[in-house]
Amino acid sequence: MKIHESAEDYLEKILMLREQKGSVRSIDIAVAMGFSKPSVSIAMKNLRENGYISVDADGFITLEEPGLEIARRIYDRHRKLTAFFVALGVDPDIAAHDACKIEHDLSEETYRKMIAFAEQYKQ
Repeated sequence: MKIHESAEDYLEKILMLREQKGSVRSIDIAVAMGFSKPSVSIAMKNLRENGYISVDADGFITLEEPGLEIARRIYDRHRKLTAFFVALGVDPDIAAHDACKIEHDLSEETYRKMIAFAEQYKQ
């Protein structure tokens, strides 16, 4: 199933917030991403309907296995691409921003080759 980049961003953010805070609600996502609560609510409804997340009676969001798999893949790409750019001498904030821009669009082949190349030069 093809998932939109914005959905990937939401799933990644849920994973990041869960790691930071332990639990996640829609308001946490809205604040972290700078989006309105209604926009996040619509996105969460779509993610829930597609089986990527579940929301309990108290509003806490849980990544379901398909959503967790996507979130981990995107977050892993984000971290590795950021590290790659920093190793090239890019400012960490710019590196993270650039990684976020390309993490969705970079082919799996190019991504693997970049990471393999970077691994060759680790100290």
